[in-house]
This record gives sequence, C-alpha cells and structure tokens, in this order.
Amino acid sequence: MAAAPSVTALNGLKVTQAYLEGKAVKETKVLMAELCRQFYTLGWVSGTGGSIAFKVHDDSIPKSHQLILMSPSGVQKERMEPDDMYVLSHNGSVLSAPSAKPYPHKPPKCSDSSPVFLKAYELRDAGAVIHSHGIESCIVTMINPLSKEFRITHMEMIKGIKGHGYYDELVVPIIENTAYEYELTDSLAKAIEAYPKSTAVLVRNHGVYVWGDTWISAKTQTECYHYLFDAAIKLHQMGLDWSTPNQGPIQSARSSLRIAGESNFSVKAKKDNGDIDPFPRCIVLDIEGTTTPISFVSEVLFPYARDNVGRHLSLTYDTPDTQKDIKLLRSQVESDLEQGVPGAVPIPPDDAGKEEVIAALVANVDAMIKADRKITALKELQGHIWRTGYENNELEGIVFDDVPEALEKWHALGIKVYIYSSGSRLAQRLIFGKTNHGDLRKYLSGFFDTTVGNKKETRSYVEISESLGVDKPSDILFVTDVYQEATAAKGAGLEAIISIRPGNGPLPENHGFKTIKSFSEI
Repeated sequence: MAAAPSVTALNGLKVTQAYLEGKAVKETKVLMAELCRQFYTLGWVSGTGGSIAFKVHDDSIPKSHQLILMSPSGVQKERMEPDDMYVLSHNGSVLSAPSAKPYPHKPPKCSDSSPVFLKAYELRDAGAVIHSHGIESCIVTMINPLSKEFRITHMEMIKGIKGHGYYDELVVPIIENTAYEYELTDSLAKAIEAYPKSTAVLVRNHGVYVWGDTWISAKTQTECYHYLFDAAIKLHQMGLDWSTPNQGPIQSARSSLRIAGESNFSVKAKKDNGDIDPFPRCIVLDIEGTTTPISFVSEVLFPYARDNVGRHLSLTYDTPDTQKDIKLLRSQVESDLEQGVPGAVPIPPDDAGKEEVIAALVANVDAMIKADRKITALKELQGHIWRTGYENNELEGIVFDDVPEALEKWHALGIKVYIYSSGSRLAQRLIFGKTNHGDLRKYLSGFFDTTVGNKKETRSYVEISESLGVDKPSDILFVTDVYQEATAAKGAGLEAIISIRPGNGPLPENHGFKTIKSFSEI
C-alpha cells in the first residue's frame, strides 16, 4: 500500500501513517470489499462498472472532515481486497493508494466517479455514496427519452427512501449521460440543488447515484430504488402507469401529448379560439372551503374531535401514537404558557396519574379547537380521533359534487393532484378515503400539512414546489378559499386561484385573483 506524505486533512490535524493503518480505516475497507461482492451478485457493479465511497466514521472528527474511502476504477469489484481501496481526505486529496498488481491487472486508478462522489459529500453531507450500473436504473430512464424525472407513488418500498411515506410521490431527477463520468459533476450538482429532498440522481442510459447519512442508509435506499425502478418497468410492460396512485392503464391522451413532443412539465390543451393553453403540471388543493364545505369541518369534524378527546385518550393512552401526541401537546402547551396564550393550562407530569394528565389535555385541546388554531400538535391528535370515527362508520367525508369529476379528468390528463391543508396528512387521507362519492385517494398523488410550514407563509409554498421538483413554481396551480394563502403561494411563484363556495368568508375588494365557483372552471 503506497501512502502519501502526512497531509493536513482531519480537523486541522496531521494524518499519520498509524491512523491510515488504524482500526477504523481497516474495518471500513473490509466492509467495502464485502459489499462490492454482494453488489456484484445484484448486478450493480458487473463488468468493472459502478463504484462506492464511504466515509470513515470517527466520533472525534467532524463528519465533514472525515476520511473518504473509494473503490478503484476499472477493476473487478467482486474480486477486490480491502487494501485495494483508495484513501482520500475530505477535499479529495489522495492520502493512500493501493499497490500495483502483476499482469494482467491494470495499474491502480481512483474511481472515475470521484468528482461526482465528492460533490454529493459536499452538497448533502453524506456518509456514503453508491454508484450502481444496475440494469433497472438504466432502462427506467429510457422509457421516456424526454423525461427529466422519474416519479412514482403509492408503493410500499417508497417508505425505504428517506423522508418519504407510502402516499408520497417520490421524484428522482434524470440527467443526461456523458462520455466520461467526471463530466457529470456539474449537471449532478445542479440536480442535487434543484431537488433538495432527493437522495438519488439517475443518469440516462447509465445508472444511478445514491447517497445516505451512513453506509446502511445508502445501501438500503439503493435497494429500494432498484426495486421501484424494476416495478416501474414491469408496470409499463403491462400498459400500466406507475406514476399514478392506482397504477391504472396508461392514458392515451396523456401519452399522445407527450409523444408528440409537448413539454414533460406541463400538458397543453386547445382553447375554443385555437390558442394553446397550458394546463398546470401539478394542482395543489386546499380542503376546507375548496373541496369540502366549511360547515363539514366546523360542524362535524371539530365537534366530533372535541367531544371524543377524553374517551380517545383514555382508551389509547399507552399506545405509541397517543404517547407521541401527548409529547407534542406538552411541548406546545409549555410554549403557550410562556407566551401567555389564553386557555393554556399546565399539564402535570406522568407520575401525577393518568386521569389528571388527561383532564389537563382535554382542557387545552378544547381551548385550541375553540380558537381554531392551526398547530401540528392539535392536528395530529385530531387525525387520530377522526381515524377511529371513520373506522366505526361514525364519520363520512364530504366533497362538493364537482370535485370527483374534476379529479378524474385531471388524472386522465396526467396532471398530478396534491392536498395542502392545516389538518394532518392522516386526517386528509381519511376525508378523501371515505367520502360521499367513494374513495378518491386514487386520484391524489400526495398530501402536505403544516409540517412544511404555515399556509399563510410564502416559504411553505417554496418548500412544496421544491418537493414536487417542477421545472418552475408556476407549473403548480394552488386553489384555496383564503386570500392570505393565495397571496403567499403567489409570492413563491405559484399560480393561485380563489375558490368561492357556499359558506366561505368574504374576500378583500380588488384582491387581484381569478375566482371559481366550481372545479369545472379550471
């Protein structure tokens, strides 16, 4: 093993030969060699392709300055030994290189992907990066040669991707291939910055780069991505659209529009006068006063939650969901007491007894509901209470009659529809899962709640647009009944329309927004 001279790399300290030969480095090398053999059997690194890079975990060194171990280029990954790995400083300087092997082995060479790996470490503070040439990651980018993204939703394995759940839409950017891997660096960096929630970038006709906080995270996510890519390919072969919630038949209208060369980021339709009018790529809908009468929320859901708080807490007190709800409420009430919020009362510690804790929780929740507070702690508890109501057939969601037809139409056109409400994501799914028009969740690609931010703050809509990965914020249409929400969305670059429904509040004069009384007008 050839070692470079002592280099300033770790937290301002010299990297000694003893450290390079120490336990942490050795164990990481052994792990990488073992995983490369496993990845070979999976088809990720066959034919000398693919590569991996792991940081050497050391609690005494900031993660950003930890050593990086990287597999060599052009070697049979399944035959690598631990000493075949390169050791790099956090900024990419080679500190230790493998010794040359006799003919017919080629001279050692650091991975061609090293600049790309380093960019992922720099922009994502990753602990490990895996570059796979798995056939699924290649073919899935070839199905639509014009597509700039891979999108999939309502698949169990999405839950294995950091920050995603079953109902979320997973979006992976696709960049174009180049003759040499180092030439991918700039386009990969732009994709990482444009898709802040993504943990992978696909390279068309090539493969995929996946990163994680640790090698375990990177490995498990790579496995999940390959599963999802494979599922998408098989669904496509069956004529099914993997990007929609119900994975139904590929819509010919949508396909013909895209095959004809229309933008992959928006579907377009002709107006009556012959002009081309672009449909939004995505539509984000508010619930209360937009899809659903305000009276259903104020006169049905809220009273049900308020009247059943005590019963719900008593019956579910020791369950993980309720304990999490209580923890959130304790934190919120402590903050409310410090700020002098009316109606807030102290919650006694657990050892004071279950009944006393529940009594204080009920008093606080009642005050929060009466004040119509849009806070996560309240919304999470309400969602769990409503879940019981729907399961016991005590509740049924209500939507306006024009909503189902519009959802079906947008679905047929390939327009993704999302919900953004102050109610929890669970509460949103419950409303649309059991409505007066049946289960409408098959038309919805995802749900956003106040965990992304307050609905009257522009930053919340910036977060949503970044999550959806659209080419530009104006590809998203937001529909709401609240002027302040429409203004915040417009401030983030989204298109916004105000919904005028029976029971909705008045709007300011000269508010400047287009209004609709039915989704059929969109």
